Amino acid sequence: MSRSTTPLRTAVVGTGGIARGSHLPALEKLAAEGEVELVAAVDLDTAAVHTLAAASGIPYASTDLDAMLADVSPDLVVLCTPPAVHREQSVAALRAGAWVWCEKPPCPSLADYDAVEAAEPGGDADPYASIVFQHRFGSGARHVRRLLREGAFGRPLVAHCQTTWYRDSAYYSVPWRGRWATEGGGPAMGHGIHQTDLLLDLMGPWTEVRGMAARLVHDVETEDVSTAQVRFAGGAVATVVNSVLSPDETSRIRIDCEHATVELTHLYGYRNADWRITPAPGVAEETVAAWRDFGDDEPSSHLAQLRVLVADIKAGRRHATSGTGGRQTLEFITALYKSAFTDAPVHAGEIGPGDPYYTALHGGAPGWAPAAPREEEDRA
Repeated sequence: MSRSTTPLRTAVVGTGGIARGSHLPALEKLAAEGEVELVAAVDLDTAAVHTLAAASGIPYASTDLDAMLADVSPDLVVLCTPPAVHREQSVAALRAGAWVWCEKPPCPSLADYDAVEAAEPGGDADPYASIVFQHRFGSGARHVRRLLREGAFGRPLVAHCQTTWYRDSAYYSVPWRGRWATEGGGPAMGHGIHQTDLLLDLMGPWTEVRGMAARLVHDVETEDVSTAQVRFAGGAVATVVNSVLSPDETSRIRIDCEHATVELTHLYGYRNADWRITPAPGVAEETVAAWRDFGDDEPSSHLAQLRVLVADIKAGRRHATSGTGGRQTLEFITALYKSAFTDAPVHAGEIGPGDPYYTALHGGAPGWAPAAPREEEDRA
């Protein structure tokens, strides 16, 4: 049988909340449709992985990723693990001949991301790593993206991207959160990345970013709020705001074009009704009616993206969030940090090998880089 008709044999790595709450329901839905087959689960916690495997009817459970890859040879590996291990686990899966779907943030640095891409065989039909950026895949984003690409709204002029959420001290009690080495960054990296990715997908290539970051409340290494001004290749300008200090939580994108304003307001996922299109004066009513006809409602979700990913793998196509399609968002976020910590604008394509921000988002900036261990810690 060809890959197009055979279920993708899929392994889940990591059994935490994102696996149980988002990935497994999506995988089980596609398994019921014959598109995937859940064949393995991996986690360092023996009890957790066996509990999840038993509950989901997964035949193979292990605490050893390499052993699972050798024993099971899955087609697809879904990584639901902290960012610090994404590079190592992605490379291991690719070398074992599996495709990878990796939770965000993709990796703690561009250097890590490029190392993963370098481990890919290279052909579109060969295994590759892709990133969970599910907001690109709801029906609302598809509809608006098509209208923007067709020029229906005229030129995009001004945009705003807002991820203002609230996280308390208990959230940061998880050891890997709020640390450069294990999370990669603060809300610009770990929270606002979804809205940022959708903004970039809708607006096209960016050329320049000027950022600011602050650590105002939480006792962490990373920032807890950031802002940025952005210039796009088409001439449009935008603001980006990321926060975990905002009791009135919202996720929002607004794009003002020549002939219409497009606005999306939601929190963790949207439906068609969360989009609003406001025409400029003089736009014909029938045109506006066509703009507002979003068609069937497919919410943004892990399931929406997974459907497309599985179809792409089976058809031998590159998925939209793999390779350069995923890197563009991480490059933008890296540039935001570099600009914030150097107090200078950063341009697209500027950060590469030899730049300290290529290997760490803090770039070694004073006041932001992790403190050196004390002598007594070194002797411990």
